[in-house]
Amino acid sequence: MTTAYITHNHCDKHDMGEAHPESPQRLGAIRDRLIAGQLLDYLRCVEALPATQAQLKAVHDSAYVDSIFAKAPEQGHIEVEADTLLMPHSLAAAVHAAGAVVQAVDLVMSGKMDNAFCAVRPPGHHAEIDRAMGFCFFNNIAVGAKHALTHGGVKRVAIIDFDVHHGNGTEAIFNGDPNVLYASSYQHPFFPYADPGASHDNIVHMPLEAGSGGQEFRAAMTDVLFPRLASFQPELIMISAGFDAHKSDPMGQLRLEDSDFQWITEQLVTMAEQYCQGRIISVLEGGYHLDALGRCAFSHIRSLMKM
Repeated sequence: MTTAYITHNHCDKHDMGEAHPESPQRLGAIRDRLIAGQLLDYLRCVEALPATQAQLKAVHDSAYVDSIFAKAPEQGHIEVEADTLLMPHSLAAAVHAAGAVVQAVDLVMSGKMDNAFCAVRPPGHHAEIDRAMGFCFFNNIAVGAKHALTHGGVKRVAIIDFDVHHGNGTEAIFNGDPNVLYASSYQHPFFPYADPGASHDNIVHMPLEAGSGGQEFRAAMTDVLFPRLASFQPELIMISAGFDAHKSDPMGQLRLEDSDFQWITEQLVTMAEQYCQGRIISVLEGGYHLDALGRCAFSHIRSLMKM
């Protein structure tokens, strides 16, 4: 498999403070593990292009996008939402994070790459149509999915989210859209306190109680997600790859192991081969225990590569 590894050094410069869990060290932990495991040389490393304002406004309210551009400070920090702060490098990071996913869509849908992993931050799945939230400014995967639907020649995109937190922003953007299947496993009840019964038919909730581990996670995927994917027949699978459901992660109380992330990736790669010519794009979301993040992202990317 030819796998693109798409990132940009702007994503390393976004820094919301020394004590903030969404730190620049996260991407370094992934890179270090890829280098140590001698995997980076087998990836096609691609420098992300910035998303255009038109691409951002395809999923976000125009006034909201304008407000983020206008608020970006030349020095210091500006609180946009609690725990979601803009500093001088944040806008460039956010624009390149969303642009990386657009670029992944173009590379995969053109056949230049079999699949792609977007090593980007800030994350995106909490960003709603007109609101920053949960460390997220723009909804990276939603921007990419909308681009795939409007310019990628596909009519059905499945987004699979296994972050410990529900991707409320992605759900809000695509709720009721028959061209997108959004399926999310997450700890419940937990931030952002999603209501599993308040969605349209194209939204699949897989809530897991605190303390749930691989057995419960795999059962939810096998019993709930896989049949829905089979009936939806996606032409592109996209993954909101949050690794904060790991048992070591300080941001949640799920108990997944490294092997669980490898298993779900292998399953989704197989389904992508079955339904959509292997086309699969993964986008980094959460994961805040640096060692666990590095290990799980390594296994995830290696599974995308089928190595």
